[in-house]
Amino acid sequence: MTDNRLQDEERRVRDVTRRHFFGDCGIGLGSIALTSLLGRLPSAAANEAAVGAASEPLRIDPTRPMSPRAGHFPGKAKNVIFLFMAGGPSQLDLFEDKPKLRELSGQAPPESLLAGKRFAFLKGNEKLMGSAFKFDRYGECGMELSELLPHHRQIVDEVCWLRGMTTDVFNHGPAKLFMNSGFQAPGRPCLGSWATYGLGSESSDLPGFVVLQSGPRGPRAGASLWSSGFLPTTYQGVPFRGQGDPILYLQSPPGISRDSERGFYDAVGALNRARLEEAGDPEIMTRINAYEMAFRMQTSARELMDVDQETPETLSLYGAEPGKPSFANNCLLARRLVERGVRFVQLYHTNWDHHGGPTENLDLQLPQVCGEIDRAAAALVLDLKRRGLLDETLVIWSGEFGRTPMGEVRENIGRDHHVDAFTLWMAGGGVKAGHIHGQTDELGFGVVEGQTHVHDLHATILHLLGFDHERLTFRFQGRDFRLTDVHGRVVEEILT
Repeated sequence: MTDNRLQDEERRVRDVTRRHFFGDCGIGLGSIALTSLLGRLPSAAANEAAVGAASEPLRIDPTRPMSPRAGHFPGKAKNVIFLFMAGGPSQLDLFEDKPKLRELSGQAPPESLLAGKRFAFLKGNEKLMGSAFKFDRYGECGMELSELLPHHRQIVDEVCWLRGMTTDVFNHGPAKLFMNSGFQAPGRPCLGSWATYGLGSESSDLPGFVVLQSGPRGPRAGASLWSSGFLPTTYQGVPFRGQGDPILYLQSPPGISRDSERGFYDAVGALNRARLEEAGDPEIMTRINAYEMAFRMQTSARELMDVDQETPETLSLYGAEPGKPSFANNCLLARRLVERGVRFVQLYHTNWDHHGGPTENLDLQLPQVCGEIDRAAAALVLDLKRRGLLDETLVIWSGEFGRTPMGEVRENIGRDHHVDAFTLWMAGGGVKAGHIHGQTDELGFGVVEGQTHVHDLHATILHLLGFDHERLTFRFQGRDFRLTDVHGRVVEEILT
């Protein structure tokens, strides 16, 4: 036998042995690999292969994973804009006037309130601290608002106020993860990923889930906040920049024509499809779709970012300045994104962590950060309404937790993290306008009526999008996972 024939025979035997091991063996690595692959596939076949799955499989075309699809029932919201105030806004200085707290300011809190409670930084010697800011009631609903949010007065009867929010986690990174994914450690899909996994996107030229950031730095926990976790990476959030090209290196290099670039993508796509057919890895399809999206975005993204198309009146409404990155510009971009069919847009604005340090206190920095977001957040609701988009767009304004009724002993005025009571608001998309849900005690320490946990919030958001939160699941590592884990109830009281 010649050397070449001998080498060919060795390769044949090796390939047969390898195929036998991975394809025919009932135990060991072959079975493990098959189980892992089926657990990652978003297709109906993969979900149906999971014995005893509690949910109905989603019918997703693996070649078009972002194609629009229906939920379990008709949802009232088609899109979501989540305005995330990273750091934990002080509900006691913005949304809840507590005369009793001001009356007892400087006194020790009742021991009964602190029994069994844990805080991030409080040492036990802190005193009650009433708000230094003026409050008044506004709108037909009589919502209490601080002087720090004058533009919010225009939307008090347009939004639903949840003043009985609670969460489980009191440190920033884990708490942000919990608010976004229902779990305090990285690795789970976030809310935006579940939404796009369930519904796909109506935009073929932009990602289905877009993230916009503003403020002095990025949010703690970073990219894990918009991660798709164990869902295919097609459903992860795509961070956009606030000016110029939304994604670096999106435009073609000098001298490369549109036709030649199309030829490049076609050639790479053919190679990737050949590899997909051989390996069956769904992440290869994600790569194929990413290349195609990048090619289409070279035109669509340029048009999206051109806010000069907006009228001077609209720019003034938001306080947006073309070419200048800001929360205001991001709110305007969020409206433009949902107009173009993007399913989920999340805005992060830092810094709301007002403990009382030299650059993080209530008397200087809280008014500053409120001034950065107040006008634009209110404008977003008003602009969506006048364009007929608010009924189908759910807008959420929230941080990861609230702040304590006790002040911290630092060189300036501040409050610690608080998980037992905080406030958020929602607008449009099937929630009651001008409705106040929940109430805290006279010191603002705990919820006495209408308690709503983060898991309940997630269940309600999914319901508004057309999903039973107990049935929207994904099989991973032998278990059906869901956004709400084993918790959550839909807050029917706030729905229209």
